[in-house]
Amino acid sequence: MTDTNEFKVHLDDVISKIKDLPTLPEVAMEMLQNLEDEDSSLDMVTEKIAMDHSVTAKLLKLANSSYYGSNSKVVTLQQATAMLGIKNVKNLIRLTTLSNKFPTASCPAFNFKAFWRHSVATAVCAELISRALHMKHDFAFTAGLLHDIGRLVLVTCYPANYDEVLRYKLETDCPLLEAERSIMHIDHVDAGLALAIHWNFSEAVCDAIRGHHQPEQENLNVLASVIHIANAIVHALDLSDDENDMLPLLSQAAWDTLGLGEADYLSIFRETEMRFDALDQIVL
Repeated sequence: MTDTNEFKVHLDDVISKIKDLPTLPEVAMEMLQNLEDEDSSLDMVTEKIAMDHSVTAKLLKLANSSYYGSNSKVVTLQQATAMLGIKNVKNLIRLTTLSNKFPTASCPAFNFKAFWRHSVATAVCAELISRALHMKHDFAFTAGLLHDIGRLVLVTCYPANYDEVLRYKLETDCPLLEAERSIMHIDHVDAGLALAIHWNFSEAVCDAIRGHHQPEQENLNVLASVIHIANAIVHALDLSDDENDMLPLLSQAAWDTLGLGEADYLSIFRETEMRFDALDQIVL
């Protein structure tokens, strides 16, 4: 029987370790902050991208992918950004910036590829839901990408503890949050929120992280319900490719808040799979 006290972690310790994590590179942080500005132009964003060869290469690859179906080869950054549009360009920058941020920790039970597949698919799905609801898509993609970021914080800062969490989850067949609280006495929602506050992410994104498992909490931005539903859809579609994936409980309150119909959801399911497939081949 595991002595859970051996792996217990206090939130203050997590916050302290987050402060010790390398900060996002200045260019990347500036890019992310500029992306939240609805008025940022395609030219301004293109200028920033040109400073990062990794993002440039991925944008060109995405623009030439079968999903976007260009009749002629896209060879310049300007052509790629014009074809993809500012929202897709911003999203690819966010994805590349964040996925390159965390080192792969020594935690055998943690599947990093499955983690990023789930995060990207949730971001794509959340953006599609927000479009159906006529909301701001930028926030939805970012929130979807970040909703489980606390898991990365915990596995990066406490790899041995988190390995024990995942083994406990497998042995008891319990939800991840329950395993985290049982072993570490803290969960990825707490850790994710601490990181989002430290990195100065918007209140809406913080609410989405705080409420993606419990969107019925009072005074949360509706984005929490969007991310909750997107997370459930992506688990149901099994896009993470994780054999130990578990379907979370769906909040009736979140479902009712969104109020989308069957036709909306069928369209969102199809488009999520297609868009995710395009990004999966390029980024993950």
